[in-house]
Amino acid sequence: MIAGLLAVLAVVAIGLAQAGGKEPRTAKAQGFDLRRALADLRGAPQPLASLHAQANDLLGGGRRAFRARLRELRGHPVVVNKWASWCGPCRHEFPIFQQVSTERGRTIAFVGIDGKDGHSPAAEFLREFPLTYPSYVDPDEDIARAVGAPANYPITVFLDARGRQAFIRQGGYASRAQLETDIDRYLKP
Repeated sequence: MIAGLLAVLAVVAIGLAQAGGKEPRTAKAQGFDLRRALADLRGAPQPLASLHAQANDLLGGGRRAFRARLRELRGHPVVVNKWASWCGPCRHEFPIFQQVSTERGRTIAFVGIDGKDGHSPAAEFLREFPLTYPSYVDPDEDIARAVGAPANYPITVFLDARGRQAFIRQGGYASRAQLETDIDRYLKP
């Protein structure tokens, strides 16, 4: 009797997951078009335009290159998202970052940090979930430590226009509204 009930519950749970449930659709299913998003971002100030020119790229250079980029972005608030291809919550929040970075990327800088990941899995992840901004490769989390990001995933660090840490969000975003609320609360373009 109990085994039969558990089997029925398992079938229902699998059916709900396959029917959509709370699982967000992939970027392809949502129809995110990186070319269109980049066209929408044309006319951004030069420091932000330089990010868009490296859209979806995995950049090396470590902490030194990342700090140089932050210096170039001084005067603009920055949203730094630490992610990894193996991180389930990262997969769920990437469509949110795709949308919000497209809508706000003319006044706010978005930069990724790909931590503890291999190049091939990270590149495959970005093919599935392309971004309007680059991500820095951070296998040992040196860059993440430099911006005060804890070791868990995902993490989003908000830096004000002077480059100072304004807020750290631990865990993934479940909705676009949550990310937009944090941007509005902690960053002033």
